[in-house]
Order: sequence, then structure tokens, then C-alpha cells
Amino acid sequence: MSQCYKPGDFKKYFDENMKALGLPVPSSLFDTYQTAVATASTLVGTLATLGKGATIGELIGATVGLEKLAVAASFGAAAYTGAAIGSIAVASGRSLACGSRIADFFVFTRQNKLHFDGFAAFYTKNPQVLNKGHSFRNSFGIRAKSSPSSFEYA
Repeated sequence: MSQCYKPGDFKKYFDENMKALGLPVPSSLFDTYQTAVATASTLVGTLATLGKGATIGELIGATVGLEKLAVAASFGAAAYTGAAIGSIAVASGRSLACGSRIADFFVFTRQNKLHFDGFAAFYTKNPQVLNKGHSFRNSFGIRAKSSPSSFEYA
């Protein structure tokens, strides 16, 4: 394990990234790298089944084990899923790899099978998910809740 990693750093950085985007973070579904990747994989698979216009509430209704996401039930599932995957990449890059490059993000998503339809368009149109210094970062959550259809490319 890298010398920059301290137990708890992953959760700290994941929560920090999601909150900066204006998104709620339920307890236990994203506490460790392994559980976060498993949760994101479930989100991606269920979103593919329900379609891009689904809400997190609909994903909860169609899946066992996502009940703790009720805090985000009104958010568009495509936006929340994309933000969660981006936050996993940011948190793992900061805690496990002492920082990472965008190329590492693409390797991470391929290795963990976290691609979804519109993947490239999502991150191209929403650089604030991965870029801590991006302007209007906190407005992402507002848009994900108030106009989930603006993420229909995902």
C-alpha cells in the first residue's frame, strides 16, 4: 500500500467530492473502495435496465441493497451514478495512488466495468465531477435534482 494512504482516507475524499458536487452520501454504500465499486456496479447495471430517465428512487425500487440511497431518491440516476463513479476515481486516486491522472480514471473504469452508455459525453460535459477547481461545482447537485433530463446523454 502506498505511503500516502491512511485508513479512512478513501471515504473522506469520496464524501468530500460528492458534497462539493451538492450530492448526499449515504452511509456504508461508499465507505471503502471495494464497497463503493460494488455499489457503482449495481447502479450502472440497474440504470442500463431502467433507462437514462430513471431516478435513484426507481433504482432503489428495482434493486435489493440500495435502500440507503433513499437520501438521494429524487436525483436523476444517470447524474448520481456518474458523479459516484467520478468520486470513486478521485478518492482512490488521492488516497491509494497519492493523486492520479485522467488516464488513470479511464483505466479504473475499464478495469471495474463501470462504463455506461454516454460515458464519454457525461464526463466531457461535466468536468466538475473530476476537477476540484472547476467553477460552479456545487451546482451539479441542483441540476441533477431539478432537471435530470439534462443528463439524458448518459
